[in-house]
Amino acid sequence: MRRTIAIDLGEEGRHLGVLRYEEQGARQSASFEYAADWLRSSDRFSIEPGLPLASGPQFHRKGGDGSVFHAAIADTEPDGWGRRVIQRDHARRRQEARRAGRPVDARPLNSMDYLLAVDDVSRVGALRLKDENGHYQRAAEEGRRTTPPLIELAQLAAATRAVEMNAETAADLAYLRGRGTSLGGLRPKCSVVDDDGWLAIGKFPSVTDERPVTKGEVLALRLARRAGIDAAEARLVESDGRPVALIRRFDRTAGGRLMYVSAATMLGAEPADPDEHSYAEIADALRRYGSRATADIEELWRRMAFSVLITNVDDHLRNHGFLHVDRGQWRLAPAFDVNPFPDRVRELKTWISEGVGPEATVDALMSVIAYFRLSRDRARVILAEVEGAVALWREEGRAIGMTEVEVESFAEAFEHDERGAARALIS
Repeated sequence: MRRTIAIDLGEEGRHLGVLRYEEQGARQSASFEYAADWLRSSDRFSIEPGLPLASGPQFHRKGGDGSVFHAAIADTEPDGWGRRVIQRDHARRRQEARRAGRPVDARPLNSMDYLLAVDDVSRVGALRLKDENGHYQRAAEEGRRTTPPLIELAQLAAATRAVEMNAETAADLAYLRGRGTSLGGLRPKCSVVDDDGWLAIGKFPSVTDERPVTKGEVLALRLARRAGIDAAEARLVESDGRPVALIRRFDRTAGGRLMYVSAATMLGAEPADPDEHSYAEIADALRRYGSRATADIEELWRRMAFSVLITNVDDHLRNHGFLHVDRGQWRLAPAFDVNPFPDRVRELKTWISEGVGPEATVDALMSVIAYFRLSRDRARVILAEVEGAVALWREEGRAIGMTEVEVESFAEAFEHDERGAARALIS
């Protein structure tokens, strides 16, 4: 297989470059080449540090479980849940072809199949993929909506539940096809348009949940905003008695799409990379590429403090991101995928620094204030603001409709020794 895919940028579809893909047996390779017009433009920028502004094809070496594509493009691939839906849909189509006596495509899905299966409307960030016939991948067809409105949430929830229980029908898969998001994760979710017409992610309870995970995420994001953190807007909606977390997409504005890359992409971190990465490295990236480095580095420290106090220990690099501002300058994307984990070891996925390792402690936070250019007094003020917000976790939980039993199921995430250490430091 050989494919040549145009890469465009934003709603206006400005041509950025060309993605070339080749599959020979089990070997896959890909290259990206910036368009000459893009390289000549006054507002050009590199879409990631690993793709400098240079003429000619640039190849990406696939490592381990990593993507065959350059990281900025790989950031738009379907997440774990999206891949699950795509695989089920592919298998179902082959079964139907056999039953109907039609030729069966025995070829296994490859990296390009997955990349192109994400709907153009909901693909994360501003990159858009156009095929050899000039069509944006899975673009909306006349008379159909590829991104359903909120009123269809019950149908979406039922379809995702059926997939989880291995009981999906062809209709379920057709309904979910192309709507898998690429902001990460294995949990069931789907793109929707909310009541105000904004693109959002609907996150559904899983059949394996032992606590109200969707409520926990909304609780965490609302507390984050109380703590002065720029966090994704989130609320709970009911669907057939089941709580769905509705999280507004921050890579969309009234003006269109915003270019987004994950922190992993900005740091050049591959999945197979044996080295641990740290918030200190994200701060370094902000110093080098940030449009408002000082403010964002302080914001990053505030987010670290919040994660420590609510036991948000799934804070890997793909749960942090950057939004492009102008001509190669980036800013921190709003916080997302923030969750309290009462049943996890209190160790961060992204270390605070190489010196302190994964420990999620107030002492570790305070050990890096100089690196984050914070005075001790300023750090104490931030910590006081964060602790003050986290202290309201029970009240906020009840305010979003959690029962007392549901609230208490998160207690160990919020009530622990580090909260005491924070209070002692700021008293």
